[in-house]
Amino acid sequence: MTTKPVRKAVFPVAGFGTRFLPATKAVPKELLPVVDQPLIQYAVDEALAAGIDQLIFVTGRGKGTIEDYFDRQFEIETDLEAKGKTEILNALGKTRLKPGQAAFVRQQEMAGLGHAVWCARHLIGDEPFAVLLPDELLWNPADPCLAQMNRTYEAKGGNVISVLEVPEEHVHRYGVIDPGAAEGAVTEVKGMVEKPKREVAPSRLAVVGRYILQPEVLKVLDAGKKGAGGEIQLTDAMAELIGVQPFHAQTFDGARHDCGEKAGFIIANLALALERPDIADTIRAYARTI
Repeated sequence: MTTKPVRKAVFPVAGFGTRFLPATKAVPKELLPVVDQPLIQYAVDEALAAGIDQLIFVTGRGKGTIEDYFDRQFEIETDLEAKGKTEILNALGKTRLKPGQAAFVRQQEMAGLGHAVWCARHLIGDEPFAVLLPDELLWNPADPCLAQMNRTYEAKGGNVISVLEVPEEHVHRYGVIDPGAAEGAVTEVKGMVEKPKREVAPSRLAVVGRYILQPEVLKVLDAGKKGAGGEIQLTDAMAELIGVQPFHAQTFDGARHDCGEKAGFIIANLALALERPDIADTIRAYARTI
């Protein structure tokens, strides 16, 4: 099957980050660090590892520091170079994107994830594209989530979303799929429901913040239909493509950290710190004392 390659990725980063106030009053949630790099960097690394070459950030008021983060910092770099701190200087390399590789567009009102993606429509154009929610730190550096999904996309075409099985009592927090035939980690999607009540949820396979979508979803979003919470839901727009285009769910092979809430964010810091040879022993020793 011949498919257009996925070259563009959208990062919706306009949210207020209210769960992390007062920290996010001055610092975007996406720049809060997990160990020593911000959440947004993990998502960008994942996209680049999957072959993405254009990054589209949907920002909002007060999020200009995200754009600054991916720019050069001449004062810092010059100082590090003068002091011979090459290891730290090299670590900054991944924060400098290639000229023209990143684009920034504003979401002027918080009207839902579907609306955020729709705000990027002119930059996406008539191409398949990925969407990555930085809140979801999907951790498998050897085989990142979007790379797993891209292999399924190349085999199946159409639309691919990432899912994980969640406890029944948590299904009301997520978009949940109505599953069809399964082939290993790949499941046909027959339907989708946004935040269903547990007694009517079609499965426990929840969508976890990674999508490969065809551009036709943008035409559905043009209608501006509001769904759960009075917002324009991406789940609702995707549901209209089911049965019209191939639609599959990829069960993620890796660790998921929900960094959109405090406990998940702290657990992510601990989990990734324990994989770092420079600090793991210190963290582990302290953890044993408590």
